[in-house]
Amino acid sequence: MSGVIGFLHVRFALALVVLAIVLGLWGGYEYLRRRALSGGFRSTYLLMAGLTFVQGAAGVGELLLGNRPQNLLHVVYGIFAGAFLPGIYLYVGRAAKDREAVFLAAACWIVVIAFLRAFATGH
Repeated sequence: MSGVIGFLHVRFALALVVLAIVLGLWGGYEYLRRRALSGGFRSTYLLMAGLTFVQGAAGVGELLLGNRPQNLLHVVYGIFAGAFLPGIYLYVGRAAKDREAVFLAAACWIVVIAFLRAFATGH
């Protein structure tokens, strides 16, 4: 069972990095065009936040099975991403719509760094 959870944990990590890069580019493009974000962007962003939660649950499963990362900073990066993504989304919901694209695009680039650092500290 540990092998399956570990496999999923790594694959979800790679999917999250790719998804965050795509969303960062998409949001940046919309910001430069001074356009409001579409429902497609918002739903994909929420999908990324949800997948981050699933990724974290897989990580907790790994910890419970006794598989610890090389560096416990790995867990901190995961907790940060899991709290940061929905937090920014909720904050932006109250902000001006013209700033929404820049905030969410920047959040995607920030979590790309967090996901890559988590990936580096986990192996």
